[in-house]
Amino acid sequence: MASTGETLTSQEYIAHHLHHLQVGSGFWTVNIDSMVFSVVLGTLFIWLFRKVAVQATSGVPGKLQCFVEMVFGFVDDTVKGIFHGKNGLIAPLALTIFVWIFLMNLMDLLPIDYLPHLAQISNIPYLRVVPSADVNITLSMSFGVFFLILFYSIKMKGLGGFIKELTFQPFNHWALVPVNLLLETVTLISKPISLGLRLFGNMYAGEMIFILIAAMLPWWSQWFLNVPWAIFHILIVYLSMASEEH
Repeated sequence: MASTGETLTSQEYIAHHLHHLQVGSGFWTVNIDSMVFSVVLGTLFIWLFRKVAVQATSGVPGKLQCFVEMVFGFVDDTVKGIFHGKNGLIAPLALTIFVWIFLMNLMDLLPIDYLPHLAQISNIPYLRVVPSADVNITLSMSFGVFFLILFYSIKMKGLGGFIKELTFQPFNHWALVPVNLLLETVTLISKPISLGLRLFGNMYAGEMIFILIAAMLPWWSQWFLNVPWAIFHILIVYLSMASEEH
């Protein structure tokens, strides 16, 4: 695809598809495309699940209600198997994150040139449609959960209990408090960073494959190779997540 009617080289084509629609500069740069697609997909999730909840029947469910119930049951059973406390936020939060990320990843099913081509017709030069391939989105989500972890840790254990956990683990001796604090702080901070980067890395690598496939085909025929690879790619991501014991 060319931005001005000219034929792009492979390098220019790849660079074009890895460029976000942005405003600002430096640290304050905002990737508008990632923000828009994240909000749209989040709104779609809320609207769809609310619609099913309002129209739910006690008899034989329709296909959409059956699908939503399967997703809800899967997430609920997973949470119950891992989280043994009592908290009304955990299951809804897990459901929201799971479906939201799934919808973001599902954007890979679209031919990679389709929406960018429509955007160029509307004088929008760049457009990336997979929000989870943007490290800003994945890290934002992981840090959001991270702050909830801190909040509920302090709420359930108290500030003193939370500080004690950081300063007297793994070595229960006052002389090793600095060592414990360093180790636990690094461990605590590394969790959201590793989760955010892992999802970003998985989706970014998959997006690169899609771009390489698209570079060999016209935009109207990319779907024939993109869909099998997208299904395989998304399946591998979720099977990998499901197979991890932690």
